[in-house]
Amino acid sequence: MGEQIMLNTPPQPSRIQTQTEYGIPADETGMLPWSFVAERLPAARNYWLITVRPDVRPHTVPVWGVWLDGDFFFGMGRQTRKARNLAQNPNVAIHLDSSDEVVIIEGVAREVTDPDWHVKIDDAYEAKYQIRHGTPVFKLLPKLVMAWDKNYPHSATRWVFGD
Repeated sequence: MGEQIMLNTPPQPSRIQTQTEYGIPADETGMLPWSFVAERLPAARNYWLITVRPDVRPHTVPVWGVWLDGDFFFGMGRQTRKARNLAQNPNVAIHLDSSDEVVIIEGVAREVTDPDWHVKIDDAYEAKYQIRHGTPVFKLLPKLVMAWDKNYPHSATRWVFGD
């Protein structure tokens, strides 16, 4: 599982790119610290997962997930719509339940195949949800994180991972 560790190694923050009428400031005043993201993600119980159907329509469903060593892992049944979507297109978005303390992650889901990691992930699921998860399990490789709080648009912040 050698890819970057998301919560432990954030890139530099910047402003969300959108139309000027939204009023997002050009300077860094009011941007959120990475700790806003790093505290809310592991603490959440539920996450909204968005996958892409074969006909490119979005598919949105709540999922449970766990954070280990700064990375997000989530699972599902192999025959679920979301699993079948990921088999064809690994692009995903994850969103917290809150609309007042927003954290959105866009990235790629990679299936975890290492049996040692499956044990760690199952242990974390059991500690958080009182169940063992099983397979398949996916790791989220972030490309973009966006966050804001009730001070939107001044708090609107993004972090871009990779190139």
